[in-house]
Amino acid sequence: MRGEPVSCHRPYPLPRSLVRVMAAAAAVEAAAPMGALWGLVHDFVVGQQEGPADQVAADVKSGNYTVLQVVEALGSSLENPEPRTRARGIQLLSQVLLHCHTLLLEKEVVHLILFYENRLKDHHLVIPSVLQGLKALSLCVALPPGLAVSVLKAIFQEVHVQSLPQVDRHTVYNIITNFMRTREEELKSLGADFTFGFIQVMDGEKDPRNLLVAFRIVHDLISRDYSLGPFVEELFEVTSCYFPIDFTPPPNDPHGIQREDLILSLRAVLASTPRFAEFLLPLLIEKVDSEVLSAKLDSLQTLNACCAVYGQKELKDFLPSLWASIRRESSQRRTILEMLLGFLKLQQKWSYEDKDQRPLNGFKDQLCSLVFMALTDPSTQLQLVGIRTLTVLGAQPDLLSSEDLELAVGHLYRLSFLKEDSQSCRVAALEASGTLAALYPVAFSSHLVPKLAEELRVGESNLTNGDEPTQCSRHLCCLQALSAVSTHPSIVKETLPLLLQHLWQVNRGNMVAQSSDVIAVCQSLRQMAEKCQQDPESCWYFHQTAIPCLLALAVQASMPEKEPSVLRKVLLEDEVLAAMVSVIGTATTHLSPELAAQSVTHIVPLFLDGNVSFLPENSFLSRFQPFQDGSSGQRRLIALLMAFVCSLPRNVEIPQLNQLMRELLELSCCHSCPFSSTAAAKCFAGLLNKHPAGQQLDEFLQLAVDKVEAGLGSGPCRSQAFTLLLWVTKALVLRYHPLSSCLTARLMGLLSDPELGPAAADGFSLLMSDCTDVLTRAGHAEVRIMFRQRFFTDNVPALVQGFHAAPQDVKPNYLKGLSHVLNRLPKPVLLPELPTLLSLLLEALSCPDCVVQLSTLSCLQPLLLEAPQVMSLHVDTLVTKFLNLSSSPSMAVRIAALQCMHALTRLPTPVLLPYKPQVIRALAKPLDDKKRLVRKEAVSARGEWFLLGSPGS
Repeated sequence: MRGEPVSCHRPYPLPRSLVRVMAAAAAVEAAAPMGALWGLVHDFVVGQQEGPADQVAADVKSGNYTVLQVVEALGSSLENPEPRTRARGIQLLSQVLLHCHTLLLEKEVVHLILFYENRLKDHHLVIPSVLQGLKALSLCVALPPGLAVSVLKAIFQEVHVQSLPQVDRHTVYNIITNFMRTREEELKSLGADFTFGFIQVMDGEKDPRNLLVAFRIVHDLISRDYSLGPFVEELFEVTSCYFPIDFTPPPNDPHGIQREDLILSLRAVLASTPRFAEFLLPLLIEKVDSEVLSAKLDSLQTLNACCAVYGQKELKDFLPSLWASIRRESSQRRTILEMLLGFLKLQQKWSYEDKDQRPLNGFKDQLCSLVFMALTDPSTQLQLVGIRTLTVLGAQPDLLSSEDLELAVGHLYRLSFLKEDSQSCRVAALEASGTLAALYPVAFSSHLVPKLAEELRVGESNLTNGDEPTQCSRHLCCLQALSAVSTHPSIVKETLPLLLQHLWQVNRGNMVAQSSDVIAVCQSLRQMAEKCQQDPESCWYFHQTAIPCLLALAVQASMPEKEPSVLRKVLLEDEVLAAMVSVIGTATTHLSPELAAQSVTHIVPLFLDGNVSFLPENSFLSRFQPFQDGSSGQRRLIALLMAFVCSLPRNVEIPQLNQLMRELLELSCCHSCPFSSTAAAKCFAGLLNKHPAGQQLDEFLQLAVDKVEAGLGSGPCRSQAFTLLLWVTKALVLRYHPLSSCLTARLMGLLSDPELGPAAADGFSLLMSDCTDVLTRAGHAEVRIMFRQRFFTDNVPALVQGFHAAPQDVKPNYLKGLSHVLNRLPKPVLLPELPTLLSLLLEALSCPDCVVQLSTLSCLQPLLLEAPQVMSLHVDTLVTKFLNLSSSPSMAVRIAALQCMHALTRLPTPVLLPYKPQVIRALAKPLDDKKRLVRKEAVSARGEWFLLGSPGS
């Protein structure tokens, strides 16, 4: 407790240790004349002026005086019998320490703490200044061990905190927080005494500013394993007395504390330890039954938070009462359901030897009723919580009956066909269907798959008749549901044939199909293939069923016809073949080497020899010879061969490899079908990347180099030869092959080519990017981890040198190539090189090519955030160029330029302030842009520039 007010005639001598230190300070007075300091001290203490305190602190920070010289100058004030004078003297010393605590030495800290601890027994007028000084000392790095405990013991013993004004109570909380942050082990040595001392400090606190800090301290006490000893209930009582929070912030509150801040802080405390359960759960049950709506809501949400922490032991005695209270409530269904969801997730962690011991069994019917009611509610948010709760309920073993499952499947089927404005619910329903189908395959096979099959049949009929878009939308939902539910081997054997049969209907001309219809089916097949990757049995079933079917459909569509069919040609369109490539690649990557070896003996001979015996419905009108005299349609199917062989494990031997590589090389430079030649080049490169080093690889590389050089000469195949060069270079760059540097130099030389220069510049983007269909890690390609860094180190100096030496009309190609490389380089690698490369990036912004502009802006935007000091040196150029590009004809460039203008505000404010009026005026124009996304970025950027330099920004 604080001592009684002391008579003004009683002297207050300084501690002897501090007197000795003052004597030492006096010994150095000659080196630093004290006259000015005495004057400042007198003006503050006697003249009641505030300015001198800041001046003294500035003088100490600049080295004109030491802290101990300030103590000496304050000597008479600190010992003055008048409390107000002593308070002013200690106030000045404390303000100096708050500014200069980092300058203190360990021995100085010791003496000052002894002085301040002694002054905690002083007159109540002195205490606020003493606490400010202790706050400063609690921040000292030079604080010796043991003094944090000493200070807190003194505060707990000498200060009745709750009788202090708010600001002084806040200071005490800050002292405790500082010590908990830096002296945790020392405080823990106090054991439960520290907890009890804090309880005394907090007991009766009412100010919301202080409560936020106090709640955080209690949370840290618990989460950092401080000893609570026998004071668990007392700690609960001193915090739970505020539950539920009843606080309305005053109008124009400068502190900005909201009721929600206090609610969340207190909830974090109450839900932080299961040791509170026996006290908290009865309180929450009581509040749930109250008539105050906010109390009900807060109680339910706190219960929900407790579910993540409390265990079976803490909850089991209260479950009947909780359930009884919840059943009576119907006004906060979403909150109740969220709380139940938390309990269900917690209950999943509990184990029971006897099924009859499971507490959910007695409430199963009521739980299901509540969940099914939520699933039929018009509220999207309630439906979402209902879907999540159903998923967790279904994961409880032996809980749901067959009737429950039939109802659940019916609800999920309905939710899977919701309209676009309920997209989130539809996606959640599809995910839940996949999760539960893996657990209950019989229920989904019996009740969902037949409905989807009928929906698909109706959809085919509607497409045949050319019905309205709404039916097409349901058809798409059906395809997505079929793939989503294919999470169990038995279900895959039902759903995969449905999708493949649907594709045969397209091929036979029974439907008015467009490419989008086939692509949608392929997307569902790819998603199904991804799910099958988790199970070897399903993976092989999918591969040996779907791949021959897709190949048969494509081969049949590629055959010449007497009367060309538009429907069949849909299967040969670029986008459709790309979708089929995705399916085949996904279905192949996870095959075991043994099964992949079986498959490769069928698929490679199909393309090299025309062996169609393994394909279903293989009665074709003519031979399949894509590499020989095949038609353009047949050659296009090389993309499907690429998808298969480039996704195989590296240790799978490919039959007739030498012939295959030569055929691919020949086709890659055929100018009659660019799609086929590109697919052949990619396939050749993918096989090259995986091939082990040795004589055969060297022979393939020599053949490729010869083919490239021959094709790059004058002739119709220059573009195809360039594409081959690009893909072979990428294949070698990824695996660090020595020839990659020679091929990269050849590519760099083409930057000056009048015809191929722009394409060569864009080629650097391909070299640095990740592909999706070939040369992927998922497809077992050899991709070294730091290939981008190595490419940067080996080639950027040559690009920069080439730029400086190139004619003016060629420089844009070098800038584009450089921009592509830098844009895809990890930023930690780029930052050290930024000073030398920034001038080229800025020049690239003036390039008329929109691709160069966009790539460069994408490169600069993160650099503005990560290297503000370097970028500040070029702020004038950056502001000018970004504002110019904000009016670009390209919407993507306008958006990127405005994002860069926004990022500019992260540079030092003094650098930007001269440009503020100009920028705000210029950014008014894109506020009227015809594109909403551009207007959105303009509002965001202009708002940040408006705030630039304002207080608190």
